[in-house]
Amino acid sequence: MSRPVSIGRVGKPHGLDGSFHVAEAKPGLLTLGRIVALAGRRYEIVRRAGAESSPIVRLEDVGDREAAQALKGLELTIEAEELPQLAEGEWWAHELEGCTVHDGERDVGVVKRLLELPSCEVLEVQRSGVGSPGVGAPRGAGGRGESQELLLVPMVRDAVRSVDVQARRIDVNLEFLGEQP
Repeated sequence: MSRPVSIGRVGKPHGLDGSFHVAEAKPGLLTLGRIVALAGRRYEIVRRAGAESSPIVRLEDVGDREAAQALKGLELTIEAEELPQLAEGEWWAHELEGCTVHDGERDVGVVKRLLELPSCEVLEVQRSGVGSPGVGAPRGAGGRGESQELLLVPMVRDAVRSVDVQARRIDVNLEFLGEQP
């Protein structure tokens, strides 16, 4: 059974022909000719412009600025099986979201989302229990010893021991992240 995967949101209109900026874009998936779903309807991307960091698209049957403005904020999706195959050791964000996170047998929490930071991607983990140390929290967001609900885990080999998407389980090394046993 397939599920829709977000590839962006309709942003502000661009020009007069129905084109619009795509917010929260997955630029590699916004290709000319791709079929996307929007508000329960399927559209073909008939124009692709802009930079990878700020893509601009136009959908079939969205012919003017007012039509694009009416769609602002709506989510663009594709079916999960339409995603390209990734290399060994790579995962789509939706595959990691909801996975349980453990350090060996110790329950750590659940992945809320994958964040793309300038240096690497990180898992945003909702901690299990109350009063867990703020390990991995960015400076200014708590730090060690304070109660934190979120844990940021960089997607690097030293921090992530294994990912088993089928079992919905990720094993991390909390010691690497600065947490004492």
